Amino acid sequence: MDIQALVQDQRAHFQTGQTFSLAVRRRALDKLRQAILAHEADINSALAADLNKSATESYMCEVGMTLAELNYVRKHLARWMRDRKAATPLAQFHAKSFTVAEPYGVVLIMSPWNYPFMLTLEPLIGAIAAGNCCVVKPSAYSPATSNLIRAILAECFPPEFVCVVEGGRAENQALLDQKFDYIFFTGGVAVGREVMSKAARHLTPVTLELGGKSPCVVDATAKLDLAAKRLVFGKLLNCGQTCVAPDYLLIDGRVKEQFLSHVKKWMTAMYGQDPLDNQGYVRMINRKHYDRVMGLIDPAKVVYGGRGDPDTLKIQPTILDGVSPEDPVMQEEIFGPLLPVLTYDTLDRAVEFINSRPHPLALYLFSEDRAAQERFLRQVPFGGGCVNDTIIHLATSRMGFGGVGDSGMGSYHGKLSFDTFSHRKSVVKKSTWMDMPVRYAPYTALQEKLLRLFLR
Repeated sequence: MDIQALVQDQRAHFQTGQTFSLAVRRRALDKLRQAILAHEADINSALAADLNKSATESYMCEVGMTLAELNYVRKHLARWMRDRKAATPLAQFHAKSFTVAEPYGVVLIMSPWNYPFMLTLEPLIGAIAAGNCCVVKPSAYSPATSNLIRAILAECFPPEFVCVVEGGRAENQALLDQKFDYIFFTGGVAVGREVMSKAARHLTPVTLELGGKSPCVVDATAKLDLAAKRLVFGKLLNCGQTCVAPDYLLIDGRVKEQFLSHVKKWMTAMYGQDPLDNQGYVRMINRKHYDRVMGLIDPAKVVYGGRGDPDTLKIQPTILDGVSPEDPVMQEEIFGPLLPVLTYDTLDRAVEFINSRPHPLALYLFSEDRAAQERFLRQVPFGGGCVNDTIIHLATSRMGFGGVGDSGMGSYHGKLSFDTFSHRKSVVKKSTWMDMPVRYAPYTALQEKLLRLFLR
């Protein structure tokens, strides 16, 4: 594929203005929705081939969330596209002030392999809704889903409007060498830095959805059994290959043993005595990732699980106790079914520990203490999170999702997706039936007095 020619074709198509109208944007979203519904079985098969996801998990975490986002965006799009009125200062009498949302132009969407369908389609929905042309680059690590996405989008749209580029690093580099009007990247921190560096050459704005080590804090007031159940759900969803998965447990030492007994119980209840034999248990994406996660397991600290199967690329849910901040498992985002356990003796120490590390993409606090809840919400920076649950804060179109600091910049979902892919320009429409002389030279004492009256 001639990537430079593709970008030029999309830019020429965008300049015709054919993507600007509400009707065109709605028709595009409708086509996409119809194609997703028609290919649901194919999507399930592709996700099973890439990650061994069950049909239920595929719908809950990928297809269903994508459809919910699409329906929400379509429903509210007309209102989002309207000009927004703004108050006009007295010094600009007589005039009207308003802002206009306009599409950026040709945008690049680079998506990851862990939720390869949802994390490709959800930003695309926002880009289409905002009136852009889009180049989509899915991950080469999820080839079955990437290939299907290419087929679905080719069925819906001409390439000058929406086009998929498949491939690996060479294609990524070729794309990043082009001048786009906006880049939306979801993935790891290292590649995110490269994307931002490449974008800076063209002064291209970016959204970076990255990750990090998201803590799960459990204090002595938490409802331990329910907290353990919800922690296990969030940790083992997609076998831990989730950017907002609880990465490590930070728990009050007084309730650690009791809490871990509940965690072990729920791991067994959800995935069986040996999840390696569970046909519905998600596997690691590839051997490289399997080996990396297995290499983070210190056998001396395993209190549950700890084994893997290199033939199926499955790793048991694993609890590592007695972990120190210097251990390898605490030096990088795990992206697998390992749960390191650290303890604290005072809430001050817990807050200090989290704030001494890079800002996490998510934080989860289990506590019945309102003062503790308020403290974490006000004093600990993180992208988003939950009080007394995990993961579910991103499963809504009514709030934005994104990181802060090392965990990313910018946000999307619902209206924020539309806003992310739109430039909102400010306009003053001045009347011509009068012209106030106060701003024109030569200046007099009266003009200065009037200016001081107006501008204060």
